[in-house]
Amino acid sequence: MRKTLKRIILCLCLMTTMNGRAQDFILRQDSLLRVLDREIEHFDQHIARHQAQTRKLTQLLDKAETDSERYRCAYSLFQHYMAYVSDSAFFYINQCIHIADRNHDQAAADSCRTMLAIRSSNTGMYQEALTTLGDIDKKRLTGKTLGRYYQAFNHVYSELSYYSHQPEIKKRYEELSRQYATLMLQTMPDDDDASFSQRELTLLFAGKYKESMAVNDSWLRQTEPDSKRFALVAFYRYLEYNTRGDSTQTINWVVQSALADVRNAVMDQGSMWELANQLMIRGDVDRSYRYIMFASQCANKYGSRQRSWTIMPLLMDIAQNYKEEKDRTNRHLQLMLGMASLLALLLLVSFFFVYRQRNRLAQAKQELSQSNSDLSHANTLLSEMNGQLSDLNNQLSDTNLQLNESNRVKEEYIGRFLSLCSNYIDKMDALRKRVNKLAKVKNYDELMRLTKTQELRNEELDTLYNDFDSAFLHLFPNFVTDFNQLLREEEQIPVADAGKLNTSIRIFALIRLGIEDSSKIAEFLHYSVNTIYNYRAQVKNKAAGNRDDFENQVKRIGKP
Repeated sequence: MRKTLKRIILCLCLMTTMNGRAQDFILRQDSLLRVLDREIEHFDQHIARHQAQTRKLTQLLDKAETDSERYRCAYSLFQHYMAYVSDSAFFYINQCIHIADRNHDQAAADSCRTMLAIRSSNTGMYQEALTTLGDIDKKRLTGKTLGRYYQAFNHVYSELSYYSHQPEIKKRYEELSRQYATLMLQTMPDDDDASFSQRELTLLFAGKYKESMAVNDSWLRQTEPDSKRFALVAFYRYLEYNTRGDSTQTINWVVQSALADVRNAVMDQGSMWELANQLMIRGDVDRSYRYIMFASQCANKYGSRQRSWTIMPLLMDIAQNYKEEKDRTNRHLQLMLGMASLLALLLLVSFFFVYRQRNRLAQAKQELSQSNSDLSHANTLLSEMNGQLSDLNNQLSDTNLQLNESNRVKEEYIGRFLSLCSNYIDKMDALRKRVNKLAKVKNYDELMRLTKTQELRNEELDTLYNDFDSAFLHLFPNFVTDFNQLLREEEQIPVADAGKLNTSIRIFALIRLGIEDSSKIAEFLHYSVNTIYNYRAQVKNKAAGNRDDFENQVKRIGKP
């Protein structure tokens, strides 16, 4: 009996300890996510630091007097842009190739072409990668350059096998990928990232988890925390734990990888996409939506069609989840209305009971005083219940109105957003074909003009703002008139085109939609935060009433 009791106590202690550790880990995980949220809010600062470094390198390139200096500066800029802007990375690695060819430095030219092929396959341009590799004479390659050559072939065939839907072709690509992986490991230095990642994946896919984790441990020991390399190592560690089914460590390492990407102003946000996917699986739809939208914005700036294709299915899943959430809210509202109806019925029954009770009390004169007191108390209770019911009905009515408006806004803008995504993909494909055509005919002057001009960016911004104005005025057709009524008559803001908003009114249109943060408004309208502050202050100074309550009055425009 005593032994049994001791065993029970020991089990309870172990369960308590394990539960405590699990709670501690959940708290640490939530803390990491909050840190990631703060870093995303300060992403503009990380970008500013990156751009400052880029300007220094560009200045060095402009001042370079020899081809050797120009080559070094151009290659540094290529490395700087690899995870930031895809088109710029391609531009500078091609500059390196031109410089090396001009100086008959075949080894440098071959090395740069292997890097060009790797960048091409990384961004989904598989045929371009194979064409570039076909221009290289393998017999000339030695050492690390030969390893990079095999790495490029391994990557492009690995990607082709992943996306292929034809079994025979998929099998052939997989075999080619394995062959080049073996050749790469034979020629690449052991401390190279490509060597580490390939050895780890090979062991991981073979089910040798202890050996693959040992490779990652060695890789991690050689990596500086919060660096771009750390983001890569942490991502592979996430794959390790995800393969094992360790959900707590899976989230921990993918968050750390995403943190390193954000702090290094990385635009190719693979870890953020994986984190959003993991959070959506766990039911955290709001945070998943924020992260996938952030990853999507970064992918658009980076210019990778492959990442855009990867993100689009998850965006569709999130949209579906929002629809399901809306349906659940509607069902909850119907339940609340049913409860209110039941409460009203009970109230009617109570009134009927009180009426009969009063008739009976009228017949009992001796208990009249006590009955009157009871009736007064009952009336007080009924009055309170009636007041509570009235408040509940008002709250339900307000909730229903807010829900309908929120659903209307979400449906309108989600539809517009998906349409914009589709149009943008078509435009990017048209641009790709045009650039490819210019590259084939070696029309580099036209290609430079095309990539340097701001015309395409300005056209896309005009399209975005026109689409936003159209959607907003469709939702709130009288907004401009109602907005001007809040201003003094001589300070009202005219709108030249009835279907478009000017900058001042567009800022307050965003505020009407609930976007009050000046930094977010500035990011959307491509102005500085100080400019947005000035616009808001100038308009509020024109208010007909209390300027401090002006924005609250704007938020109530269009509400019944």
